[in-house]
Amino acid sequence: MTPRSKPSWVYLTVVLLALAAGCDDDPQVTPDAGTPPAEAWDGTSTPIEEKSDWIDRGVFAPCEFTPPLGTEIDCDTPALFNLSQCNPSALRTASRHGIYQTELRPESGEYPWSGAGLLLPEGGGAGTSNFDRFTRQQFDDQGMLLTSVFTTPRGVAIKTALAGCDVPQPHHITGCYAVCTNGVLTEKGTFDADRLVLSRGEAESSGGLNLVSESAVDLGFPVDVYVTKNHAYVVSIQLKPDMPAGGLTVFDVSDRGHPVLKKVISLPGDGYWNAAWAKDDVLYVATKASGVILYDISNPGDPTYIRSVPNGAPLNVHTLFVDGNRLYAMALRPAQTIIFDITSPRDPILLNRVVFTSEEFVTSYPHDSFAYEGRLYINHTDIGFLVTDPSDPMQVKELGKYHYNRQYSHASAVGTFSGRTIAFEGSEQEGAHLRVLDVTDPANIQLIGEHRLRPTTSIHNMILKGNKLYVAWYQEGVRVFDVANPTLPKEIAYFNAYRETDRNRLAVVYEGVMGMRVPGDGYVYAVDSSRGLLIFNEL
Repeated sequence: MTPRSKPSWVYLTVVLLALAAGCDDDPQVTPDAGTPPAEAWDGTSTPIEEKSDWIDRGVFAPCEFTPPLGTEIDCDTPALFNLSQCNPSALRTASRHGIYQTELRPESGEYPWSGAGLLLPEGGGAGTSNFDRFTRQQFDDQGMLLTSVFTTPRGVAIKTALAGCDVPQPHHITGCYAVCTNGVLTEKGTFDADRLVLSRGEAESSGGLNLVSESAVDLGFPVDVYVTKNHAYVVSIQLKPDMPAGGLTVFDVSDRGHPVLKKVISLPGDGYWNAAWAKDDVLYVATKASGVILYDISNPGDPTYIRSVPNGAPLNVHTLFVDGNRLYAMALRPAQTIIFDITSPRDPILLNRVVFTSEEFVTSYPHDSFAYEGRLYINHTDIGFLVTDPSDPMQVKELGKYHYNRQYSHASAVGTFSGRTIAFEGSEQEGAHLRVLDVTDPANIQLIGEHRLRPTTSIHNMILKGNKLYVAWYQEGVRVFDVANPTLPKEIAYFNAYRETDRNRLAVVYEGVMGMRVPGDGYVYAVDSSRGLLIFNEL
């Protein structure tokens, strides 16, 4: 994140965004092919306004935490909430268990730093807010007051209290909140808590996207998948130090309806495996402690360790993209784009380490990349969406970028439509959604379309196949769009994979469907952070 002032939830946001998994783009993009366009597009467009990810919907509830900002106070003080204009009779009808994602709206109306995920267990057990157990958990006929404390690695105590006020629509609770940092009131405002599963109002699936099989992954927190040689390679991360370590889980998917678990691999001291890609008989895995690990998959069900690259100090590699004889590795710390020659897949040759910097966003890093027609598109978090020319790996040129307020560029897919080069791009945070960018002229990138879902959820990543865009949208599941006219993405199918009753649901914005592949074998392979490997029919 940036070195700007960080009120309230930003510390937890930093942790969760760093944990979030990588993009699963597939090299076999076939733009201008496949399903005929639903409606013709002549390549012309009108730029639209960039509204950022968060759109201020105004004050959510007629209540207030009364002390002014800067007051030395304990936020966990019920008497300081003015709830006189609230609707307690409606609040008594609200669901007192389930998972809510909460949109926070600061009193100032400024862009909030994050939201709050609320887990209220069935039967009234101890709940959590963004991992942290409630220190006060009152939700009864007398009202709702939930308080939690998050302590940063540097010992800063951030106490957050939420007081319920009304139920303006089914499965939504509105109210007021206050945040105290080391005993000082640093933020206050109103909130809208959305019980995601029930407020969706949709069936499990639509548009013919059907679940073929589901395979549990017991290793860590599953985030990404690569499919080759009739095998699915699922990678997992260790979400927190006190949670199980991740690694690699291998399935034989020759029978898509009945995958067979073949092997589970983990390494001591390296439990964060975030992305995978393969070329020929070599599987490349992005890890937090070992850089890129190479495995021999000549026997696809029994990967064997080769070595890790690059040599030298341990490197936190987050995502990968293979384009022909190039391997692009996105490293978080230290932030850099690493370019390898993999003409010999078992023996990557390090060509260059490319660093893009910004005086304003000094902590930005490359999260993901997409190679297409001689350009490398880099999702460089705070700096923005970069278009580069990597033809000379020793002199990678920045051709242009797209940036907006509070951007956290995360994933993309690029193709050609009616002679125009079009990028589909997504950020990662509450309200993150699909953007359509005309990048034909990288020096003059235009926003020409968008598609939003709920303001409490986040897009994660995407795969472009012909005129269809498959999107992994966390709690919104798998979403499929007809993008024959990219200015008007049309949702044609979905599968809602998120269920409150799934094991290990955490009530954070960054969980649900994360990794995805559409390798062209008639199936869609997705990874849900709780349910594991999900296989669907390809539309």
